[in-house]
Amino acid sequence: MTKKLSLPALVIATSCLALQAVYAATPAAPAGPAAAQPKLVVVLVVDGLPNEQVLRYRDQFGQGGLRRMLDQGASFNNAHQAHGITVTAIGHSAVLTGAYPYVHGVIGNNWIDPITKKSVYCTEDTNYTYIDEETKTSDGTAPTRLKVDTLGDQLRYATGGRSKVVTVSGKDRGAILLAGKTGTAYMYMDKSGNFASSTFYMKAHPAWVKQYQAGKPQDRYYGKSWTPLLPESAYANDASEDLNQVKAGTHNRLPYAYYSENGGIDADYYNRLKTGPFLDQLTLDFARAAVEGENLGRNPTGVPDLLGVSLSAHDYVNHAFGPESKMSHDHLQRVDRMLADFFNYLDKRVGMDNVLVVLTADHGFPNTPEFSRTQNIDAQRIDGDKLMAALDKHLSDKFGGAKLLSAWSLPNIHLDYAQIDKSGLKREDVENAAARYLLAQNGIVEAYTRTQLENGAANTTRMATLMRRAWNREASGDLMVVTKPYWYFGTGSSGTSHGSPYAYDTNVPLLIMGKRWIKPGAYGQYAEVVDIAPTLANLLHVRPPAGAEGRVLTETLR
Repeated sequence: MTKKLSLPALVIATSCLALQAVYAATPAAPAGPAAAQPKLVVVLVVDGLPNEQVLRYRDQFGQGGLRRMLDQGASFNNAHQAHGITVTAIGHSAVLTGAYPYVHGVIGNNWIDPITKKSVYCTEDTNYTYIDEETKTSDGTAPTRLKVDTLGDQLRYATGGRSKVVTVSGKDRGAILLAGKTGTAYMYMDKSGNFASSTFYMKAHPAWVKQYQAGKPQDRYYGKSWTPLLPESAYANDASEDLNQVKAGTHNRLPYAYYSENGGIDADYYNRLKTGPFLDQLTLDFARAAVEGENLGRNPTGVPDLLGVSLSAHDYVNHAFGPESKMSHDHLQRVDRMLADFFNYLDKRVGMDNVLVVLTADHGFPNTPEFSRTQNIDAQRIDGDKLMAALDKHLSDKFGGAKLLSAWSLPNIHLDYAQIDKSGLKREDVENAAARYLLAQNGIVEAYTRTQLENGAANTTRMATLMRRAWNREASGDLMVVTKPYWYFGTGSSGTSHGSPYAYDTNVPLLIMGKRWIKPGAYGQYAEVVDIAPTLANLLHVRPPAGAEGRVLTETLR
């Protein structure tokens, strides 16, 4: 029996035949020699670095760090973390999966489990513990909640496990979500100041880690201060320090001292190290130890290795003081000098002709509301708990007294569908009532419902696109809300936070350096962080990760 083709199928079939005829008539281009793979790929993530800071402070950078990448590599000024909830875990997941949250499953640093309605942490897994370190239930120990593989996993698959993938970060999520399923992650322990791995990766640390820990490098900063790197005149355009009020028992000015309230080296001191340049220096020092301990870039089998380094301190500094502050300005200058030293080290150890370096960020940052208001920008903090209490009461009053709001981890809000069904209500009616209420509240500009997102009924604006990407059907809430620009969920009277779909949170640096593979230049094309994984996969001659949706940045390739 002959099956008739529908008109769309007939058009596709005809087009395919035409393309086959064209390809058959076109002589195949001679195959040139494949470019040698890099011996070492280094992926650097500067936590909480908005691209505008790279542009604003570029003239003050030294010669060997960020300026080296800008001058000798490819740089994209219009690069974005292109999902709507811009936080550390989601941003780090994007870098080497090439995927958005709706696929990779990491929808925040913390979120509400839809079944238990309890808060979960992105990298927690109670089946594993830190090695020789105290481990709490909610500590990050494994990539269990990451639903897809990474570039490092594909590299190890392609080489039969011979390639080494090692990551290090001041935050567990920064290391674990770069390492993927088969790499090895090391993270800073703020109780001991050590870098440690977990039992997900190994039973015991290798000898080089034990040797590094025995030297206690984290103790050398006790009693020292973070002081300005540049002449005072270099900070003339920074925000007034008076916007951050000095409070009793705290210090938020340079020089910034590192000590313990107890007068000795303890957990209080190790925790203080996270705000400022010394945490990043320790991270890069440990990365050097990993390069030597694992012989990265000198793999005896001749295959490439991958080193992931996430520098966490800039995020802590920007949260506390804002990207417009002298503290943030100086910290970035210090990061620049640290990177210069690290590149010099790699040049001597591996040879930079054999190294491909990528630098990006997991998210950007808005200015503090206090500073924004000096620029005549409407900016506020929204107390999320108060807003949710008001929404809970509104829904209860409207729908006969039933408690219909079950949990929230903003911008995700969970409704109690079981109670909605029991009350004989339509789920969509409750969703819409909640959305209408939220849109009427000061500071809220958009609200998306589960029904809209599941049915593809949300509008086609860029904001809607980014929020759809950030929504995972299995893990996310039943509503997602978006604040007005420069507004965010938080309390207090100082500091700032990120997490929005606005450009100040999404626009991050994307720099790629490796003279054997990359054409230097400033590229104006739109790019996304999810483009990193497919681009590196192309250069490493491996398949891209399963969830990757980015493009190969062919304009940069030699």
